[in-house]
Amino acid sequence: MKRPAVAALGGGHGLFASLEALRLVTDKITAIVTVADDGGSSGRLREEYDILPPGDLRMALAALCDNSQWGIAWRDALQHRFPGEGPLGGHALGNLLIAGLWDSLGDPIQGLDMVGRLLSARGRVLPMSLQPLRIDAKVRGADPADPDGVREVSGQVAVAQTPGTVLNLRLFPDPPQPCREAIDAVLDADWVILGPGSWFTSVMPHLLVPDLLDALVQTKAKRMLTLNVQMDTGETSGFSASDHLEVLAAHAPALHLDAILADPGVVGDDARAREALESSAAALGASVVYKPVADQESAGVHDTLRLATAYRDVMESAARAQSRRRA
Repeated sequence: MKRPAVAALGGGHGLFASLEALRLVTDKITAIVTVADDGGSSGRLREEYDILPPGDLRMALAALCDNSQWGIAWRDALQHRFPGEGPLGGHALGNLLIAGLWDSLGDPIQGLDMVGRLLSARGRVLPMSLQPLRIDAKVRGADPADPDGVREVSGQVAVAQTPGTVLNLRLFPDPPQPCREAIDAVLDADWVILGPGSWFTSVMPHLLVPDLLDALVQTKAKRMLTLNVQMDTGETSGFSASDHLEVLAAHAPALHLDAILADPGVVGDDARAREALESSAAALGASVVYKPVADQESAGVHDTLRLATAYRDVMESAARAQSRRRA
């Protein structure tokens, strides 16, 4: 199989896991990263300098670093976080480096590309929008004293930590300014991969950038969604695997998928849960591919080698099917 061109969409630790696996499959990778983070080091830099939050972009670059002594040394430097309570306390060195390059160059794409070259990265990292975004959500039960009440929760951290049920999302500014290079990467890809990651704050935001969603709908690439290895956690507390797909369909009804990659543990031995997941996948035009991708020693985490093998198998199977159709 020729090395496929892959556009991987997401943010945070979920995208990091996907990229670490994909770099074992291909070096034609473009990471398209959410830019709505408003917490921690990223939130501080964003507020002080009115820049894109660099943290998720930094993590994506670290995931794609070359597996050489040079690449690993720079990855570790990029991820180093200053201790203490002083002005530098809590900041990641990579966040400061990226922010400094943006300030010097005046071009976020050029700055990210420079860091990529420093790491000898096996791919490219792009923001999904050229402006920092805010996530707003309508949430039922955000106030535990009013479990049936619906209120608006504003900001990535607040949405991620809400005790209620997220009903829908919006991004501000509305509409967001898209990153043209990211749109081109989706249109030029052989495969587009969404997820894994925090569903409402890392996966879903990409579908709320109209031009990016149009590209996802129009691309000739195969589209794969990687489910998390644990359901009913964090901002999707109470959600089943099929609920995750129904949320995606509600926010992007025109988007069709080709494959849903799921660890068997997301449905276990529950025949009804399996049937519901496969029915929701079929409504999106996709089939469910069950592959053991969970880390056996760390709960809720993908195993890099298993995930890479699963990606390779799904891509090779699709390539063989396409060859048979052509014959």
